[in-house]
Amino acid sequence: MIDHHSRGSLENKWVLITGAAKRIGATIATKLHAEGANIAIHYFASSDDAKVLATELNTERPHSAITVQGDLRETADLNRMAQEVIDHTKGLYALVNNASSFYPTPLGEVTEDHWNDLIGSNLKAPLFLCQALLPSLQKTSGTIINIVDVHSQRPLKNHPVYGAAKAGLEMLTRSLAKDLGPEIRVNGISPGAILWPESGMPKQIQKNIIQQIPLKKAGTPEDIATAILFLMRDASYITGHILKVDGGRSIGW
Repeated sequence: MIDHHSRGSLENKWVLITGAAKRIGATIATKLHAEGANIAIHYFASSDDAKVLATELNTERPHSAITVQGDLRETADLNRMAQEVIDHTKGLYALVNNASSFYPTPLGEVTEDHWNDLIGSNLKAPLFLCQALLPSLQKTSGTIINIVDVHSQRPLKNHPVYGAAKAGLEMLTRSLAKDLGPEIRVNGISPGAILWPESGMPKQIQKNIIQQIPLKKAGTPEDIATAILFLMRDASYITGHILKVDGGRSIGW
């Protein structure tokens, strides 16, 4: 039996966010926590950042945040993580597949390691993590949100593997929405220019990208977190949708 009324609040509902220790993931975690959700903070190598964030959230509301470590490219890790979260939460309400590898792979230089990393983090992990958490999400009439990319539809030069992975994630989002309804809603967020790569990007390239955006500015992690909050809390009749949060960039460039 689906309780539609319960979907209007995130209070005390557990949300697992992959790649939540820093950057956009940490902003999503903080935003949802402020709205009453309890947060499972996944990290791979950012142990210190994850622990600091969990401490901050637990200081605001005791026992409202945990950390879980795992390599999303390894199926065994995904299953272990899922079991840890299920054992602790006793009922996961939402999964946000945020973690992602991103870097160029020019044709002629692509290796199998590149393929395994980019496909593994961006496409394989969301699928197998959804599968491992499915019984828990079904019990709570929960929701899944996948972080896609504007380049799932418009190729980014020298990123053929990343683009293919995100295109696959977009189709996976729609497929899961069809397969898992009516108990579970599945949607995606497709960000545009939100944060520049940690490795840096030349100022001229940043300027060129901004010129392609009708709103003439980059977005913020808060823009992504707000969109996720909407899909998770306020959009009980939306599933299978990819919400573009890109300042209009996907209109054309």
